[in-house]
Amino acid sequence: MRQGDPGVELAQLRVRIFADGADKSGILGLYQNPLIQGFTTNPTLMRQAGIADYEAFAREILAEVPDRPFSLEVFSDDFDEMGRQARKLAALGANVYVKIPISNTKGASSAPLVRQLTGEGIKLNVTALMTVEQVWTAAGALEGSPSAYISVFAGRVADAGVDPVPIMQEALAVMRPQPQLELIWASPREIFNLVQADRIGCHIITITHDLLKKLPSLGKDLTEFSLDTVKMFHRDAEAAGYRF
Repeated sequence: MRQGDPGVELAQLRVRIFADGADKSGILGLYQNPLIQGFTTNPTLMRQAGIADYEAFAREILAEVPDRPFSLEVFSDDFDEMGRQARKLAALGANVYVKIPISNTKGASSAPLVRQLTGEGIKLNVTALMTVEQVWTAAGALEGSPSAYISVFAGRVADAGVDPVPIMQEALAVMRPQPQLELIWASPREIFNLVQADRIGCHIITITHDLLKKLPSLGKDLTEFSLDTVKMFHRDAEAAGYRF
């Protein structure tokens, strides 16, 4: 962007932002922010946050956040047990979307389970997808579902050296005949991914608590941003007391 070019304004974006994390105080703080329209978590984030009792955490956080979509993930590798956990999680609140991975650790498809839970009216978030073929599988299993999400891990796709944008665009096309399905741009690596997701018409992007701290930089004048960076270097050098 050249000096004087307009930046991207957060208020102009249509993509919805869901906060991704398991830190209770962080979630409750973000709950006060009207920009955050939903929440997601997973067993890895919960372990990192030191959560030992999954059910207690789920009940506590849903009591505090009863009115925005909240995705909670099953953690079994056995499909029958996944189903039991999914039903238990769904019963915790009307705003719960149960996260079901696209496969188990052996690579077996979760499509039959997704189809079964869909038939029971459980709202799902089919997660950990990275290919258009997987999107076809998930969308097929979610046919006739209530509101549901498909989470494509665009950030991990990019980590593999593959441009995620064409994959996300194809995913939207696959899902378009089913308006109850919404695409999540998952695992973003930078705030620009928010802009990319919005440009292609992605419905939702999940952003970690740490990355959300960079939101105020969105739309910032680059000349001003450059000067702020120079000031930061100078301030830190002075604070460190560096001398030659």
